[in-house]
Amino acid sequence: MNALLSIWTWLEIALMSLVGFCVQLVLAVLTWPFDRRRVITGRCFRLVAVVSSKLTPYWRFGVHGPVPERMAPRTVVVSNHESNADPFLISFLPWEMKWLGKASLFKIPVVGWSMWLAGDIPVTRGDQDSAKDAMARCVRWLEKGMPVMIFPEGTRSKTEELLPFKDGAFRLAIETGADVLPLAVSGTRRALPKHSWRFATAKGLVTVGTPISTQGMTLADVERLKALAREQILALRASLLPLTNAGPGAEEGARAA
Repeated sequence: MNALLSIWTWLEIALMSLVGFCVQLVLAVLTWPFDRRRVITGRCFRLVAVVSSKLTPYWRFGVHGPVPERMAPRTVVVSNHESNADPFLISFLPWEMKWLGKASLFKIPVVGWSMWLAGDIPVTRGDQDSAKDAMARCVRWLEKGMPVMIFPEGTRSKTEELLPFKDGAFRLAIETGADVLPLAVSGTRRALPKHSWRFATAKGLVTVGTPISTQGMTLADVERLKALAREQILALRASLLPLTNAGPGAEEGARAA
């Protein structure tokens, strides 16, 4: 039954992606001449993710706690990374931001095209030239007043432990004078386990932390900035674990059930 429902869910997401791309394409033609920040095509893509999540029989996703209606235009948003379901969940937040994502995702038909229309930024893991180009694109978005979204772990964690944070997001924030806004997600690891195509029943929540100013910081403060963001993310995630039933042992209990 799980296999059949998972296939149905993938078909639903594929159909929503195709419809969303068609709408995005029309919006791009109509709005790009005056929407230099691609806010409209970006929000369209995020809303497709939200609708897909709500139509997915396995998932109950939402936002926990207060959410500011706006954030500072120069903001680097960082979050822990549990699953490929994280972008679906984080898309429930009410702001547009440009996402740094694996270049391989941009090669997926329809989804990759939609990411490009949204203005998201591809990066090839382990390729220094690609990383420099991606950071340069992030700088350009920040200069236009558009926040960027980066997973500082660089990949999904297989366990409850956060992976070490890479420097890129924090160097970017310091060099551009941007705030760092920590987010935390919980529950998505069970929603779509790493290296599995099958979905699982899960309650996923995202919560928003407190912006960290980089004013007065230099690149010598990268480690301190990473520590401040990591501390917030750990505390935020801890507040979500009882609500998502995603604490230690939850995955084993779900498999046993």
